[in-house]
Amino acid sequence: MKLKHIWKLLVVGIVLSCNPLIAQQAKKSLAEVKGDKFFSIYSFEKAIEKYKKASDLSVGGLRKLAESYASMGRYKAAELRYSQLVVLEDGVIAEDYYQYHYLLKMNGKYDEASKWLSKFRELEPNDLRIKKYNCSTDEIQTLLKDEGRYSISNLQMNTAHQDFGVAYYNNSVLYTSSKEGTRSIKRIYNWNNQPFLDIYVADTVNQEFTNVVSLGGKMNKKLHEGPASYSQGGKIMAFTRNNYNGKSKDGVVKLNIFFRVLENNAWKESSAFYLNNDEYSVGHPCLSHDGNTMYFSSDMPGGFGGVDIYKVEKNDDGKWGAPINLGANINTYHDEMFPFYEETSAKLFFSSNGREGLGGHDIYMSHLNSKEEFDKVYNLGTPINSSRDDFGLIINDELKEGYFCSNREGGKGDDDIYAFQVLKPLSFKKEIKGVVTDGDGMLLAESEVLLLDADNKELERLILDSTAAFSFLVEDNQKFKVVASKINYDDDDKSVNTLGNESVITANLILPEKAQLSLSVQVIDKETGEALSAASVVLLNNFIDEEDSLQTKLKGVVTVTLENSVNDRISYLVNVEKEGYLARSITYNKLIEEEGEMQLIVEMDKIKVGADLTDIIEINPIYFDLGKYNIRKDAALELDKIVQVMNDNPQMVIELGAHTDCRGSAASNERLSNKRAVSSANYIKKRITNPERISGKGYGESQLKNNCACEGDIKSDCSKAEHQENRRTEFIIIKIE
Repeated sequence: MKLKHIWKLLVVGIVLSCNPLIAQQAKKSLAEVKGDKFFSIYSFEKAIEKYKKASDLSVGGLRKLAESYASMGRYKAAELRYSQLVVLEDGVIAEDYYQYHYLLKMNGKYDEASKWLSKFRELEPNDLRIKKYNCSTDEIQTLLKDEGRYSISNLQMNTAHQDFGVAYYNNSVLYTSSKEGTRSIKRIYNWNNQPFLDIYVADTVNQEFTNVVSLGGKMNKKLHEGPASYSQGGKIMAFTRNNYNGKSKDGVVKLNIFFRVLENNAWKESSAFYLNNDEYSVGHPCLSHDGNTMYFSSDMPGGFGGVDIYKVEKNDDGKWGAPINLGANINTYHDEMFPFYEETSAKLFFSSNGREGLGGHDIYMSHLNSKEEFDKVYNLGTPINSSRDDFGLIINDELKEGYFCSNREGGKGDDDIYAFQVLKPLSFKKEIKGVVTDGDGMLLAESEVLLLDADNKELERLILDSTAAFSFLVEDNQKFKVVASKINYDDDDKSVNTLGNESVITANLILPEKAQLSLSVQVIDKETGEALSAASVVLLNNFIDEEDSLQTKLKGVVTVTLENSVNDRISYLVNVEKEGYLARSITYNKLIEEEGEMQLIVEMDKIKVGADLTDIIEINPIYFDLGKYNIRKDAALELDKIVQVMNDNPQMVIELGAHTDCRGSAASNERLSNKRAVSSANYIKKRITNPERISGKGYGESQLKNNCACEGDIKSDCSKAEHQENRRTEFIIIKIE
């Protein structure tokens, strides 16, 4: 059955909306007149029989025939009749296009549905029903994609009738069904020719229902009862029931909420909810664990339209307080029903046909944020939702399994109950948004904003328009960074995360205007040219002995204001460190010629185990006097460069290797090279922290770099330059501590 028709008042709203739209016709056939009578009392099966016998239906009769099919859940037949209606030249109104689009979606014809919704929007651009309802093809394709979040199964106990409205009940479940019960008097609901709804209780084994029992005559009376909700702690049951005591002015029996309390293992008599009313319905209760809060659905006056979801809490005196509409984030001009609030995770699940969806009612989820407001609403997607009506979802407090109801194709009856398992964490996209302004709050258009992940990897990049606003859709339970930049402004960044319940995270960024005179230092990888973020930069002003300690951001840049100079000249010692790179120290002297930004690029060498420092830093060959191993002054100058590097990088462990050419005996070459290596290493040991970080070893002629070997009496014919290539000192990085 079409879900909105479970809600009794909505039926009248739909039917009556058709009455003034009937095209003028001189005289209706007798069959159509009889069909109208059955239609007016919601006997849709009999109405269909009469309308089909009419030889020439009026436009209004064709419309009612289509609506009768829809009311009976025969959506393809309803679609066919609307397809005949919308092409007529006379008597067709905008509402027909809307209903036709709705049925096309119910039958999974999304592209065609979008066309007819567009036609309706052209005629009724201000209709509130399309405010959150766009029938976007891209959106629908996303919802149709099964991402492996859930597995579902149709319960074995489902019947050919209506089975829906599951609620947790101690270690069992309650549910609602129109199946044949145990009553001695059989009453049939003329709408769908099925028995009236009753409430049942069942045990569960692997989510299947067993030992199904009716709650009995004191609970299940002659009309509709259900669905129900149960307070686990307070032993209170709230349930939906037809209003037995009155009808509305137009003769319709509304839905009411009643309560029963368990005392001494016996249920007391039912008591009525104070908001029950002859003129509107209240139903679909969901009680909190302690029984002091209840969510419910109602079409009471003052809502957003159709059926809205409300919340009500008990006062200190134990009486229910004023109802609170959950607001525009949840409710739409259409219908929101079957609320279920899971308290542990602060998640609200509900059914709606007023949002972008797959057709009919879809099931949605929203978080209750720290401000006690329900924020962004998410469609649960396939396979929880289908092109038909999906509703009544409940889930356990571990968010691992639960039940929902659907009248989708392939079921066993009218409405079926489905069990589901959550295979992936129940999380959805969240939004990081903000604006970029200067220090005075002025919007900075054309700013560049980057989204980075926890490893500073770029995920997305935006150039902002005149609104200076940005928005990124990101995954739940992750950490991110947003960075903004603009020419002539300093960068700004913020670290944000999506670990909480809020679906929208605000990260406004402020870019101070750069000073008239500044120094910008960019740190890059020497080999790749990649900008290095999170590098430590210390700038020491040599004139006034003041320093700035900064850390590079996304583009590897830090900027300082230049306020002190001597004779229009600046002088800075720039020390740069970055984990995994050789530290650098640079003296930067510059004559100030004009205002603006001066730039210094610092290239960093990556530290690689096995690398030779002589390939990384500029160092001249280390010379010794013939046959000697004492450190000469020119050699000391070169070794001091190694001392500086090792003091700047105290985690580095070096092996100093001395090599000779082949001339002379191998034994003497090894002895001499070893003495030179040890002597050089000792020179460095005396001048660095943790002296054990360097050792010396002589290799003699055992590791020649070319083919200039000397074998016995055979003399090498290599040139002096080729022999010189083998006479070398290497500083090999053997470890990074």
